[in-house]
Amino acid sequence: QVQLVESGGGSVQAGGSLRLSCTVSATTYSPYCMGWFRQAPGKEREGVARIDTGRSSTYYSDSVKGRFTISQDKSKNTMYLEMNSLKPEDTAMYYCAAHRSGCGGIWDSLRRLGTWGQGTQVTVSS
Repeated sequence: QVQLVESGGGSVQAGGSLRLSCTVSATTYSPYCMGWFRQAPGKEREGVARIDTGRSSTYYSDSVKGRFTISQDKSKNTMYLEMNSLKPEDTAMYYCAAHRSGCGGIWDSLRRLGTWGQGTQVTVSS
């Protein structure tokens, strides 16, 4: 059974940086689409960034564009989210998701088909 394991969350002050990691446990599982979502208390889960692992093409939500960078290391079966210039509104539980179909519909395919990690908390203080 494939598992996704997130790490790298923590507490930082506004303007700081964090790097999240998402490792796929099964080395024989090669996802074609991977992404990061976040959910703040009382809010719906929202897409943050996603990557088509075959073409390495990326997509970002407007709220993080220019501050966050999604990347992958296929040799480690790991996806990263580099988060810079963090703001208090970035505070949320961050989840990674992955599946083996194409990255269709921006966030839809991940929401419908994705295997999800357990989440890692990011807290940004002002």
